[in-house]
Amino acid sequence: MNRYAAWKYVLILILVIAGALYALPNIYGNEPALQVTSSRGGEAGELTELAIGAALDVAGITPRSLEVQENGLLVRFANEEDQLRGQNAIKDELGQDYVVALNLAPATPDWLRSLGAEPMFLGLDLRGGVHFLMEVNMPAAIEKAENRYVSDFRTLLRENRVRYRTITRLDEGGVLVRYRDAEEQAAGDRLIEDTYFDLNLEQRDGNETVTRLSEDALQETREQALQQNITTLRKRVNELGVAEPVIQRQGANRIVVQLPGVQDTARAKDILGATATLEFRMVDDENSIEDALDGRPPIGSKLYKTRDGQPILLKKQVMLTGEYIIDAASGFDQISGGPDVSITLDGRGARIFSRATADEVGKRMGVVFIETKTQTIVRPDGSREKLTESIEEVINAATIQEQLGKRFHITGLDSTEEARNLALLLRAGALAAPLEIIEERTVGPSLGRDNIEQGFNSVMVGFALVLIFMAVYYKVFGVIADVALALNLVFIIALLSLLQATLTLPGIAGIVLTVGMAVDANVLIFQRIREEIQNGNSPQASIHAGYEKAFSTIADANITTLIAALVLFSFGTGPIKGFAVTLSLGIICSMFTAIMVTRALVNLVYGGRRLQKLSI
Repeated sequence: MNRYAAWKYVLILILVIAGALYALPNIYGNEPALQVTSSRGGEAGELTELAIGAALDVAGITPRSLEVQENGLLVRFANEEDQLRGQNAIKDELGQDYVVALNLAPATPDWLRSLGAEPMFLGLDLRGGVHFLMEVNMPAAIEKAENRYVSDFRTLLRENRVRYRTITRLDEGGVLVRYRDAEEQAAGDRLIEDTYFDLNLEQRDGNETVTRLSEDALQETREQALQQNITTLRKRVNELGVAEPVIQRQGANRIVVQLPGVQDTARAKDILGATATLEFRMVDDENSIEDALDGRPPIGSKLYKTRDGQPILLKKQVMLTGEYIIDAASGFDQISGGPDVSITLDGRGARIFSRATADEVGKRMGVVFIETKTQTIVRPDGSREKLTESIEEVINAATIQEQLGKRFHITGLDSTEEARNLALLLRAGALAAPLEIIEERTVGPSLGRDNIEQGFNSVMVGFALVLIFMAVYYKVFGVIADVALALNLVFIIALLSLLQATLTLPGIAGIVLTVGMAVDANVLIFQRIREEIQNGNSPQASIHAGYEKAFSTIADANITTLIAALVLFSFGTGPIKGFAVTLSLGIICSMFTAIMVTRALVNLVYGGRRLQKLSI
């Protein structure tokens, strides 16, 4: 009586070994590192590795290791001072073609990593993560708004048959409209004033009118740019899959982004700060490219370059911009087999694009990829200068085979990684204005190491008290429950590591609560065994009855607690979810250890033997 089949012991042994293996990486900690990836989605290969090694040698820095990974290169250092010095040396060597981001890399041994064992993520209040302080380029936001008015004015005047010569944006700010005569100027100004109420008009000699945003409109543009950037950053962070991020406004033009436990910091930095968007323009095949190369571009056209450096002439009129894109997915072109991005437009964008391409079937259309990067250069005298670089290149120029509408796709991308990144950026929406990362660091525990130590101590103290109580009160059975409780902790940590969940201080509270609750099932079972013995049953029958009759009560108690934890996870945010995750995992693990593991140990100790009494 009270014997387990051999397969049950084997199953438990396999689970215990697996739990121990996947919990083991958490004892090794982290070490400072740099993650180097190509800013264009390409590969950072052997040449990059050699360049990094040479740069570190010149700087007198010896890295612990330099690893080639799927998403770039990872350089590990002995301390944070070498890490920061190494970042500057590598940046100077590689230039703008690569992203060099700070990171905290797990110090897990290779043999464990080969098994897929990784440490669990810890929140900013425990382990830290990546902290970005980002500044919105407000002048660029205003410039973008004025450029929008240039396009709107052209459409408005053309639809109302008001003749004008040119409409351009002034470098010092404002939109300049040159009319054919005074009569057209009066009609055009009246039309603009009646349509747009937030503009100030200033008439000049020569039938010219300068339109500028009012102070209220400028303030509203800045506010909208900040809020839209915050919304876009949230979408991009969600696409990255970062757990419990913090994205909040700081002052009039800054945004704080905290990514707890993030691993691929280079990609996070690249995705968060990128201002990628698309413009669709018709190719000008009627005029000479040579004239444009000689500095005489035809009126209404602009010279661009393709990805391979070839010049191409596109018309200035923009058929469609990326703001109408509601979905984008990366894939492969069925004809060429190369990477592509499938685009889905909203209703308005589909109508605009359908009208724009209706008369252009058989002609070539260019897709212009626009990316803006802002960086601060520190001069030798200590002064700082902001440099904004806008990269515009034609990634695709193909013949329109039919009138385009809601769905279409673009090709001409360098790699599948670039296609994925572009799809992510278009899906999350374009930034209203470029962002500059003015402060970046990997942060240690925001509440200090005291949080980690006190959290660890609280778990250990609670664990020790429960162990002592169970061993004293239930003797041998109490020791068996203690073994199950220890395995319960191992399983919780292993599952958190496997799921790559983010553990925060409230999550530790969930573990402490689980430690106290985990022995509830054993208490119910052991008390039931005691009652059976007091009722005159034999020890073996009492053990069997104790486990059988207590099961329904244990299941009811744990299922109701699990329901509460799931509700907390569904409706809670941030730390509440962290608490709910550890509590849920603790309940599931305690059910397994308290019922199946303890029963296996009891069967090993007492099963199949004639017993006169039990040590309970």
